[in-house]
Amino acid sequence: MSDTVLVTGATGYIARHVVAQLLDAGHTVRGTARRAEAEQALRADLVPHLADPSAIDRFSLVVADLGSDDGWAAAVAGCSHVCHVASPLPAGEPKNPDELIRPAVDGTLRVLRAAASAGVQRVVLTSSIAAVLYGVDRRGKVFTEADWSNPDAKGIGTYERSKTLAERAAWEFIAGPEAAGMEMATINPGLVLGPMIGSEASTSNESVRKLLAHELPACPDLTYAFVDVRDVAAAHVAALTAPSAAGNRHICAIDSHSLRDVAAILAREYRPKGYNVPTGKLPGWGLKVAALFDKTAAMALNDLGNPQRIDNTRVVQLLGRPLRDLEEMTLAMAASLEQHGHVQPKKRRRS
Repeated sequence: MSDTVLVTGATGYIARHVVAQLLDAGHTVRGTARRAEAEQALRADLVPHLADPSAIDRFSLVVADLGSDDGWAAAVAGCSHVCHVASPLPAGEPKNPDELIRPAVDGTLRVLRAAASAGVQRVVLTSSIAAVLYGVDRRGKVFTEADWSNPDAKGIGTYERSKTLAERAAWEFIAGPEAAGMEMATINPGLVLGPMIGSEASTSNESVRKLLAHELPACPDLTYAFVDVRDVAAAHVAALTAPSAAGNRHICAIDSHSLRDVAAILAREYRPKGYNVPTGKLPGWGLKVAALFDKTAAMALNDLGNPQRIDNTRVVQLLGRPLRDLEEMTLAMAASLEQHGHVQPKKRRRS
């Protein structure tokens, strides 16, 4: 591998971990962001998370936006590998679906075209299980990399459509003449938990934050395939060079756990600290009512009473080890949220 790996959207939750792990592995990393001013703060956030703080000298940031061709040729110049992590993850359904779908699809193709023109050997694309198991019947089914979401299904969310259409477009590009033999692998994470690098919260943090903040009176019947952000990043790094990764998708998550499982872990550790974590079961109508006022809750309606069963054999083989368990990723995220002031215990009344 050449000394330089490009990581798009380097200020994002997953991308920060990808950058840190690449630097720890000895690579030079070039990140992209929409604003040059983001570099100083990002470097400061990364340093405490590096095995060797001096590794930050091998990191640089360039300006490139998924909505424009400007900057991408310079961003990929001299890179033999690219991690395309940048993709919008909204807090709620956009009024106009194209606000999400067009940047996801067009931005992915923009990065792939620039990479192919620069002679990049392999791209690792951050997709999602949103591109695997939405708009289809999940009853009794364990999903594998052979499965695809149906973007035309009635009621499928805009985010799920955007991830499916973007990944489909990427594979079509790789199969075509423009790709010029460039390889691609995709990482398809589930619901990402785990520690934050830096203080900025993201949509991925919302499930744990809402439980710690007691923003719901009880837990809705939601069951997800969760994954630790550190494992997602490790899968990206491994997929850059593993011969088996090229041409393959990688579902990156542990098998289904309920939101009540997450709440039980948080309650055990955080109730003694003064957090009122809800552990009861919220009826389906309760989430539907909450969804009228909470955009993030509205995005979860397609998962209500609809478990996500997955087979993670391929990513476990890629990493050569099991993925982190639910307790480790949950408590790591909770600790980050508390450390950076996103949650705090309720003040106890004086007697």
